[in-house]
Amino acid sequence: MTGPAGRRDPGSSPPGWGETQPRLVDDRLPVVLVVLDGLGDRPVPALGDRTPAEAAHTPVLDALAARGCSGWHLPFGWGRAPASELAHWAMFGFADVPFPGRAVLEALGAGIDVPRGTAVTYAALRTSHVDRDGRVWITGRAGRDDADDAAALLEALRPVVARHGAELVPLGGRGEALLVLHGHDDGAVTDSDPFFEDRHPWLRVLPCEPGTDAATATAATLDALLRDVRGLLGDHPRNRARRPRPALDVLTTKWSGRRDALPDVVAQTGVAGAAVTSTRLYRGLARLLGMTSRHLPPLPDAGADLQARLACAEELVADGARFVHVHTKATDDAGHTKEPRAKLDVLEAADPGLASLLDLADRAVVAVTGDHATPSTGGVLHTGDPTPLVVAGPTVRPDPVTAFGEAPAASGWYGVVRAAELLPLLFGHANRPVFLGHRATPRRTLALPDDPEPMLLSGESSAGGPPR
Repeated sequence: MTGPAGRRDPGSSPPGWGETQPRLVDDRLPVVLVVLDGLGDRPVPALGDRTPAEAAHTPVLDALAARGCSGWHLPFGWGRAPASELAHWAMFGFADVPFPGRAVLEALGAGIDVPRGTAVTYAALRTSHVDRDGRVWITGRAGRDDADDAAALLEALRPVVARHGAELVPLGGRGEALLVLHGHDDGAVTDSDPFFEDRHPWLRVLPCEPGTDAATATAATLDALLRDVRGLLGDHPRNRARRPRPALDVLTTKWSGRRDALPDVVAQTGVAGAAVTSTRLYRGLARLLGMTSRHLPPLPDAGADLQARLACAEELVADGARFVHVHTKATDDAGHTKEPRAKLDVLEAADPGLASLLDLADRAVVAVTGDHATPSTGGVLHTGDPTPLVVAGPTVRPDPVTAFGEAPAASGWYGVVRAAELLPLLFGHANRPVFLGHRATPRRTLALPDDPEPMLLSGESSAGGPPR
């Protein structure tokens, strides 16, 4: 390895016996990925046909863009509107591993030990209205002052649920629970929760693949269970006492699935992963994938919140994490208000909290992007519109982009990056690219593995390998 005028890189070692190439310097870098949930948006007339990210004053993100390289993150391609959990599943390198269902993640994040091989679903108490055709329209959910009523109703449902061989485990939120369908091993069924309540009524549960006996049986049990629950809730004394407040008279289900054995993050990526989590979902995802995690409840000020999360990320790197995920929900929450100025304000408030990335980029590969687009206008929740991506670090060659946002990032050198491509891109910059002609582990990892299994001679120890 040589430098200017043929001088050898001072960090390299002399060649081994019979070799001509110097031994390679170990300059592997950690990776810190900051995800501003729902960052992407659409042009807003009130903002001069700019997105909130384009219109916001974000000098820190602009400096990061000028220092690094940009592109568009389109998790699953044009027109596909991913949920956060599916985007992160692919972003973390698990696109080729069957997704267990968000119900599993929510339960794990709540500290519930989800049984393996058993169908589960997320259940929630809702309010409703019945139209003349007998369709049930969902009109709301348990409010902040409804905790006692919701807890009492969930408790009252236990015998009804048990008659169907199921179990209801409260998640600690507002009328939320994990519904465990004992005796069923296929959770591939549809949601009864309409999600788009102004467009669809309460939905019948069906198998995702008609003709699959196990899923058909799960759907039939769940459909019958929900009908029985509706009958109990409709005339329960607790609901009668709520008048004139609406009754919590429907139990909806969604995010069904099953927890199976999975490769952990080290087996999948080759390196130790960690997360600074902000919600139950990401705490559960970290637990499922064997990632070290630090849970920080969100702070009201987006800048102070991100500053605290990045400080925590640096501590995790110091403790041995080679990849750290930092997440904030503030941008997504602002997008869902359908007030573009609210999202712009959150971005401007968050920007100072990212200042430590400029220093961190001297010794790590740092990236900022979103997991999907949450338009702050219109009648959609998430869309397949692009979200900005910027990467900076000692090995990242700057492109001409000098500002953060969708329009500037469009001319970045990365072009379009899909979710499954994100970690390989970052690991490549971190001097950790997996060498495709070399097989060090049974499972092909996304990065050069840190700790492949060594060949040990009898009585010898594996301690004392090279530093990471």
